[in-house]
Formats: sequence, structure tokens, C-alpha cells
Amino acid sequence: MLAARTVDLTKVYGEGDAEVRALDGVTVQIPGGEFTAVMGPSGSGKSTLVHCMAALDTPTSGSVFIGDTDLADLKDKALTLLRRDRVGFVFQAYNLVPTLTAEENVLLPLAIAGRKPDPEWFRTVIDAVGLRDRLGHHPHQMSGGQQQRVACARALMSRPTIVFADEPTGNLDSTASREILDFLRRSVREFGQTVVMVTHDPVAASYTDRVVFLADGRVVSELRHPTADTVLARMGTLSPPTRTEADRAPLHSA
Repeated sequence: MLAARTVDLTKVYGEGDAEVRALDGVTVQIPGGEFTAVMGPSGSGKSTLVHCMAALDTPTSGSVFIGDTDLADLKDKALTLLRRDRVGFVFQAYNLVPTLTAEENVLLPLAIAGRKPDPEWFRTVIDAVGLRDRLGHHPHQMSGGQQQRVACARALMSRPTIVFADEPTGNLDSTASREILDFLRRSVREFGQTVVMVTHDPVAASYTDRVVFLADGRVVSELRHPTADTVLARMGTLSPPTRTEADRAPLHSA
């Protein structure tokens, strides 16, 4: 079962001589219950792809599906509800509300939706990220790693169809990065969560089930069961596909 997919996705910024084609016909499939990394050189379209898939940006053309739902069919209110209920997002900069405690930040999506949390699920998520002794703290009272664990817990509280993470370890030291990656890996293995992570770090990518590589706004390769060494080797060989390659059938996991 697919948690998400794109079909011939294109995103263009600017016009004329200033035109930038950030995505150039991307077709990719995200199987449910898997941890997928998206990698590529700077400017390859990694973050643009994830932002379009998460309904945080609007594609120029092509289609994005979350489950069986075509985002192009949704009006603004329905898109807002989809982002709230079916999509989780973890940003590099945490994006916590500074005036709220850790517990209030974790529960914020449910509070906005007027829904009460499932106490058992709340305890499960909080224990998984090791935050029980930090629930009353505000963001400025926590380390970067602790703040990102709050952000991860917040992303999972609504039990979304899919969680997108854009460079979630980019601002963290190696110890805190391992904690976040361990949690994302565990959320897939133990909770059946689907996670898509943008990263430039081969070590981070080694925690995933599959890596999709972009170059110049196109999918150029993928790698199953990655290690840091195999990711490094593949990154060194990246080159944009020919138009014939880009027009082939959707990229499937092997």
C-alpha cells in the first residue's frame, strides 16, 4: 500500500530568464510503513519535493497523492484538514511555540482540531522520545536535541498517514542526531509509521529502508538497504537523467 506518490511533478519558480525548474517531472512512490530518505546535491529539489508532497507548497503541474487522495482535488479548507490530520512535519528549525510547554507543543495539533489526546498513545510517544521529565519545560529551557524530540512527538500525535522531515538533524550534534534518527527508525519499526526524510548526511540515510536520489529536479537513482558507504558511493556518481529516462514508468522500490 502506498502512503504517498507523485506523478510527473513539476515546480517552476520565476519566469523567462529568471525561471528555475526546481522539479522537472518527478514520479516517485512512497510505500506505507517504510523509512525513505531523499538525497541529492544542493539545489536538486529535495526540499521542494517534500514540501509539495506535504501540501506546504503548490506544484506547477503534475499530481500529488496522500493515500488515494489527490491534493489537486482539495479546496483550501480540505487541504488544511489534511495537513492537520494526515500529515506530520518535522522542520530543521524545530518550529515550537516558545510560550508553550513541551507537553502543550506536543498536543498543539490536537488542541487546534478540538480533539482530546489518547492518553495511552501520548504516554507511548513521550516515552519513545524520552521526554517525560521535560513536559513542563519551555523550548528555551531545553537543548536543541530535546526541542527536536518535542517536534517529532508533535508530528506523531495525530497518528498521521505520513511524516515528512526536512533535515531534522541539521542543527544537532552527533549524539542528538542519533537520538532523533533512532526515534524515527523506531516509529517505523514499532508504530508502523511512514517517514520521508530529506538529508545530506550519508550516516542519517543509513537509518532508512530506501534512498531516492535527485539531481537537477529529477529522480536519477534509488538505493535499498543503504549504508553510509553505499550512499557516499552513489552520491559520487549522480548525474541528471536523459529525457528518455525521465519519461519512463514510475520509480518503484526494488
